[in-house]
Amino acid sequence: MSGILESIRWQDFIDIIVIAFIVYRLLLLLMDTRAMQLVKGLFVIGLFYATARFLKLAALTWILGRLLGVFILAIPIVFQPEIRRMLEELGRGSIWRRRQAEERASQLTDEITRALLFLQSRKIGAILVFQKDTGLKDIWRSAVQIEGDVSQDLIISIFWPGNPLHDGAVILDDRKVIAAACYLPLTENSNLSRWIGTRHRAALGVSEVSDAMALVVSEERGEVALAINGHLSRELKEGQIRRLLLHYFTRAAGPATAVEGIRERLGSVFSRGGSDHDEID
Repeated sequence: MSGILESIRWQDFIDIIVIAFIVYRLLLLLMDTRAMQLVKGLFVIGLFYATARFLKLAALTWILGRLLGVFILAIPIVFQPEIRRMLEELGRGSIWRRRQAEERASQLTDEITRALLFLQSRKIGAILVFQKDTGLKDIWRSAVQIEGDVSQDLIISIFWPGNPLHDGAVILDDRKVIAAACYLPLTENSNLSRWIGTRHRAALGVSEVSDAMALVVSEERGEVALAINGHLSRELKEGQIRRLLLHYFTRAAGPATAVEGIRERLGSVFSRGGSDHDEID
């Protein structure tokens, strides 16, 4: 044992650290890509291959060894776009910025989700409007401008009963709380149930005139609803809210693909909004 330790040089530690860092960064680049699924598949096959060799299963070892060789050769062909994108990100130095953006998106998602769940548990009405590519300056320039960091405490304090700002909506973007006490245009959809209240009609209205999405906390029912693209989806669960917000803060696509991504992540039918007859405020 002492002989092995004596043979280890300080350069070996540097070598191990550099290799571990490279592997870690490669895994970060592969996250949320098709290539990551292939890496998982290769790992499983490699595990079976090692087990087969340990048990001396000659035929299975030969087959799995050939499969691994084929998959490794196929990687640069099948995933050429992903590899090119990774090299471009490496050249631009955007790997670090991407990780920082993901961490910030997770933090903002957590702050807003906890605020919504707190308001929901106490049946405190609220509207949060998330601005996208279509600016909402015509709405918020006549409101109370906040320009503050997104936080659970700030959102709760704005909508707390008795606060002069609690009646209007809060408008946010992917960096800050822009304004509070914002008055939104009401939906012009005449087919809505008469039980659809002003708060939800306002959320639908802003989603009809822009690509913004709005999250509404019902004062009557204590539930969270989503208004987007002129449709209303009710009774969102915590997991759905988190996925929705995380997608908003990490989105890289334009407004059209963002709507599709939100629908896919929620896994819910958006056509309920126009014909929902349950009483909501």
